[in-house]
Amino acid sequence: MKKHRVGIVNVTGYTGIELARLLIQHPGVVLTSVTGRSAAGNRLDAVLPHLIGTDLVIEAELGDVELAFSAMPHRESAPEVRHLLDRGIRVVDLSADFRLRDAAQYPAWYGFNHPEPQLLEQAVYGLTELHRDEIASARLVANPGCYPTGALLALAPAVKQGLINGHFIIDSKSGVSGAGRSLDLKAHYAEANEDVTAYALDGHRHLPEIVQELKQLRPQSSPAVTFVPHLVPMTRGILTTCYTPLHDELASSPRGKEKLRQIYLDFYKDEPFIKVVATPPHSKHTLGSNMCLIHPTIDTRTGRLVVVSCLDNLVKGAAGQAVQNMNLMLGLPETTGLEALAVWP
Repeated sequence: MKKHRVGIVNVTGYTGIELARLLIQHPGVVLTSVTGRSAAGNRLDAVLPHLIGTDLVIEAELGDVELAFSAMPHRESAPEVRHLLDRGIRVVDLSADFRLRDAAQYPAWYGFNHPEPQLLEQAVYGLTELHRDEIASARLVANPGCYPTGALLALAPAVKQGLINGHFIIDSKSGVSGAGRSLDLKAHYAEANEDVTAYALDGHRHLPEIVQELKQLRPQSSPAVTFVPHLVPMTRGILTTCYTPLHDELASSPRGKEKLRQIYLDFYKDEPFIKVVATPPHSKHTLGSNMCLIHPTIDTRTGRLVVVSCLDNLVKGAAGQAVQNMNLMLGLPETTGLEALAVWP
């Protein structure tokens, strides 16, 4: 079987590192080229010793590939993506540079004027479970943010079915790797260990992405979202709990919880990486895997929908989702290279 040639731009960040791990083991592709500005000229396994035995050398410029992953930082990725597309290379971009459809939102949320606004129209939002058909034929896929992945997968069935009124509270806890690999005081061990803190209470930059996709699920709605992320002392994982008022008929039904669970089971029945679980999931239940676990229930005292989701922020929240999208773009079975179970304990 022919193997597709793929590459990674900026392999030395956490998402690039996780992409390398997944792609080296992938049976349908060959990782033939990786770049890294500060590490160019070094063997990949010298810079990343856990990838021992890999004979790739980190380059300054990406070589001849069919599809590339851009793991560049926000703002810096867009020019690189334009360059790759001009070379005829299909791209999965893991930055935020193509997630928002409206270029006017980038100065407010990311602090820069978008350098390639014309590409926003052709970029497909890469949450596979919601945009599968578009992704398969796309030249450019904007891989979702880790927080939006957990929140949107938790809420999608209820929003699509019109079970809720559009007012959402989303509470998310993330491991420290979500902050990236750059030096940051809040990610130092002595600062993050044995500490939990909320941040970005005035609006996290993933908020417009969540609102955009909730509205896409139900265009007649006007989502009002309060999103509060928290940093917790673990390396990987995101646990998200969503709260929103339910319509009375389901909230007051004696079999409401059972009906709700069935709605979620039906919505995700053919999804290989979504599992609707009977008890609230733990972040460790998805460690190292591409699974997202979802537990929907009803607070019968208040008539609220409560949905808990968890995923590994570096896999389903980033690199695994990107590989899932790549599989679709290359015509490979969607689960290829992503079947690994979670690591425990």
